[in-house]
Amino acid sequence: MQRAVLAAIAWVLTGTASLPDPTIDHVTAEAVALDANDPAHIQVGSLRYLSGWVLNSRNPRFGGYSALHVKGDTFAALADTGEYLGFRIAPLGGIEDIRFGRLPDYPGRTGAKSDRDSESLAIDPATGRMWVGFEQYNAIYRFAPGFAKAEAAARPAAMSEWPSNEGPESLARLTDGRFITIQEGKQDALEPHPALLFPKDPTDSDSIPIAFSYRPPEGYAPTDAAQLPDGRVAVLNRHFRLSDGMWAAITIFDPRDIRPGQTVPSTLLAEIRPPLTIDNMEGLSVTREGDRTILWLISDDNQNGIQKTLLLKFALEER
Repeated sequence: MQRAVLAAIAWVLTGTASLPDPTIDHVTAEAVALDANDPAHIQVGSLRYLSGWVLNSRNPRFGGYSALHVKGDTFAALADTGEYLGFRIAPLGGIEDIRFGRLPDYPGRTGAKSDRDSESLAIDPATGRMWVGFEQYNAIYRFAPGFAKAEAAARPAAMSEWPSNEGPESLARLTDGRFITIQEGKQDALEPHPALLFPKDPTDSDSIPIAFSYRPPEGYAPTDAAQLPDGRVAVLNRHFRLSDGMWAAITIFDPRDIRPGQTVPSTLLAEIRPPLTIDNMEGLSVTREGDRTILWLISDDNQNGIQKTLLLKFALEER
């Protein structure tokens, strides 16, 4: 199983492209503290900060990352432009084996960014297949390992009424083969956010989902989800407002508590606000290191000079 995923991500990293340009295709990583004013401040809620970096590159395709998959020291970050970045983090923190690429297919054909608004990513560890959720069209595509080709696509009827720019921001594949997607919606929504539990591959026409709902912390919208080793699902939530800045919150729920038409109960694990190091966090991946569960977060810098691409690493330490 692990070999399948490593092979898939290795394709993302190496592909068949020519040797990278040492200037344009370079990615740097600058280490950052969770609290610049107090480097000893590493605990926030149930999360212990382990390390983090600001990533930078001169490549115009860099940035805008809305989804993340981590396996060992290998990373695949998917942007909301249909572009992806594969890389490894070396033991001393350097970025190696850099690979920029673009999805081979996406819903629209006008050439606009909205045609390829890829916001979420899930991977089957057994086969290496990849599923991508697209906003604007409220579609889910299945890709062969390493994004080699699109194998299937669907615009599920249950997602047809979701707002075009607030759609399947979260997509998680459970170990039993089911899938969960949560509508991003608005961060000030009064009602819980619609969510779906697919019994199998959501691109299959006979995969009819259970509709439920998820309520994020007040003032937040869900931006990604990933299953923990114990079977529960962690959800990354984002707050973004010009008046008070950017915050992030991690919640957790048990998929066994999902009931049709009901709001699944969830628990807040941690909330990260300034002056702690934070940005527009949109991507979440879960790994295991020994007996520790690791949560990786990546931010979408919207490809502007004001925001940053942050990659943050936390250990889950529930009391």
